[in-house]
Amino acid sequence: MAELARLVEGGDVAVLSGAGLSTESGIPDYRGPTSTVRTPMTFQVFTGDPAARQRYWARSHLGWRTIARAAPNAGHRAVAHLQDQGLLAGVITQNVDGLHQSAGARDVVELHGNLDRVVCLTCGDALAREELESRLTQANPGFDAHAATLNPDGDVELPDEQVRGFHIADCQTCHGGMLKPDVVFFGETVPAERVRACFRLVESARLLLVLGSSLTVMSGRRFVLRAAKLGIPVAIVNQGATRGDPYAALTVDGPLGVVLPELARRAAGRVGAGT
Repeated sequence: MAELARLVEGGDVAVLSGAGLSTESGIPDYRGPTSTVRTPMTFQVFTGDPAARQRYWARSHLGWRTIARAAPNAGHRAVAHLQDQGLLAGVITQNVDGLHQSAGARDVVELHGNLDRVVCLTCGDALAREELESRLTQANPGFDAHAATLNPDGDVELPDEQVRGFHIADCQTCHGGMLKPDVVFFGETVPAERVRACFRLVESARLLLVLGSSLTVMSGRRFVLRAAKLGIPVAIVNQGATRGDPYAALTVDGPLGVVLPELARRAAGRVGAGT
């Protein structure tokens, strides 16, 4: 912890956060110690299979209730505190739950989007998730399924018999366009300008601090590889090993809700003392 605080207190820290940061808020991750193996919805299946789209929206309709109620945990608040102390160059998150912002973080780059927005794939119109949820509730007055397991992308596990008859909603702007959460599904490409903005943030930072990501997929790992190539130190806080460990100057294995508040206390304390 002392070494991690020493690295962070120098400021200009770019944060890259993953699903492990939100597990203590009740949102599971894909690959952490409490995760279960499942196949996430892909962009190709969502757009190409009406039955799969029906299943997704029925499950996501239930899962959104948990996502919407989730509150930031001590780890999110610690990141916001580090930003308030002027130690962060910026925050990139792979999460789609908006909890960084709820904790007070500013100008967060949402690499994979946010579940609180919905976009029409036909005309590009966007709407708030609450508006869509109201429409889905009205269209499915007898839908009384109960979620057993919440997944990181906001949907839940439901048997097929509870999905049959669920009515999905189309775009009201272009009258029939396909609606999709404004998040990057597996098999979908992150918008190029968003990726470039993340690279610029990492390249201008003094330290890349990875929080709660296994770095299994290239979407996040590429920023670790770029930092390592440029000689920018990488520090990783996660429960369990990550694919970025070989490139890290320091790794801390522990619960983020415990490690990050202590980090914020030490780093802010040293800055306040002028050390």
